[in-house]
Amino acid sequence: MNVLLIGSGGRENALALKISQSKLLNKLFIAPGNPGTSELGENVNLNPLNFDEIKNFCLEKEIGLLVVGPEEPLVKGLHDAFITDSKVSHIPVIGPQQRGAMLEGSKDFAKAFMSKHGILTARYATFTHDSFEEATTFLKEMEPPYVLKADGLAAGKGVVILNSYDEACQTLQEFFAGKFGEASQKVVIEEYLCGIELSVFVLTDGNSYVVLPEAKDYKRIGEGDTGPNTGGMGAVSPVPFASAEFMEKVENRIIKPTVSGLKADGIPYKGFIFIGLMNVNGNPYVIEYNVRMGDPETEVVMPRIKSDLLEMLMACANENLSNYKIDINPNTATTVIVVSGGYPGTYEKGKEITLPNNLPENSILYHAGTAIRDNKLVTSGGRVFACTALGANMDEALKKSYELAEGVGFDKKYFRRDIGKDLKLYQNR
Repeated sequence: MNVLLIGSGGRENALALKISQSKLLNKLFIAPGNPGTSELGENVNLNPLNFDEIKNFCLEKEIGLLVVGPEEPLVKGLHDAFITDSKVSHIPVIGPQQRGAMLEGSKDFAKAFMSKHGILTARYATFTHDSFEEATTFLKEMEPPYVLKADGLAAGKGVVILNSYDEACQTLQEFFAGKFGEASQKVVIEEYLCGIELSVFVLTDGNSYVVLPEAKDYKRIGEGDTGPNTGGMGAVSPVPFASAEFMEKVENRIIKPTVSGLKADGIPYKGFIFIGLMNVNGNPYVIEYNVRMGDPETEVVMPRIKSDLLEMLMACANENLSNYKIDINPNTATTVIVVSGGYPGTYEKGKEITLPNNLPENSILYHAGTAIRDNKLVTSGGRVFACTALGANMDEALKKSYELAEGVGFDKKYFRRDIGKDLKLYQNR
């Protein structure tokens, strides 16, 4: 079959590589893709938010499956545009309809959903500009640090954690004044959970589900988890503290009530659910839902899946996941993200890139923010490469990831050198 994958980042490069290996694939198209995906299929210049353009392309190329990488087209209703148009309604879409996408599109919606279905999450309240005084009163009732979340999509940067009450009130004013545009017109304030984070990924057809490998990512720009949040600076899978006992709690207390809750609320859902969790004294609490695979977690999850991904996606599309058994590589995958100097603030683009002549064994260089200009490979984003490797253990994988990161060259490149360091405490437990 022919497949169209929407997106252009490291996540899509990882998905494209896995889909390209499928025995079911005839031709893979990626819209708009990047120089890395161009080696795995055909990049096509489509706007992910121009739904008519996407529909026409799917008809022209006889697309048998549409896979949506990023969240914005889903939140804006790409899946709905297909199922409500008789010309393309026969084409299955991996990614939820607009109502399901609200799990990521609105933090307030997600928190209300969790409360309704008894899913463990931090205590919270939601406020608008008109309720600023009530918001400051609620902050006074909380213990620092204070967690403020823009309600809508903010490119992974809409969550702020602050230690000072005065700073929290000031930031709240900035949110309401439009720091993230419409996304921060409504703000969720929630209790700070003390623990260690991990991400769990589920593929669901609305009835059944498959649990993919879990991962831990590193959001802060600075080593020791300092500085502002980014889209992600690295990831590790599996997660040493995610024991069988803990993952059983995740499945019973989080995954099952999430899938059954969607069904009970009449929300159809075919696609990935990314569950951001906090391990609080051995108990899983939900920090957030995303309605797609994470980035950079996809870059460590995909290499660990031995199963045919396209076959699994079609089982989801056909509502046949109850019979599906996923095959997972027990080895460790790590990724180190190489970013442009200045990211996540202001940074320069167009820096010429040199690549290593030879990649370490069992390593993959995923393109995340690159472009071709005047026949040269150049930087075009904040996160430029995901340097991924597989190893018998975390140390072995990280050694290869760092060798790859060192081998990539461009002016002012930067990467964290402490990915996975916090997990070494758990390795031998």
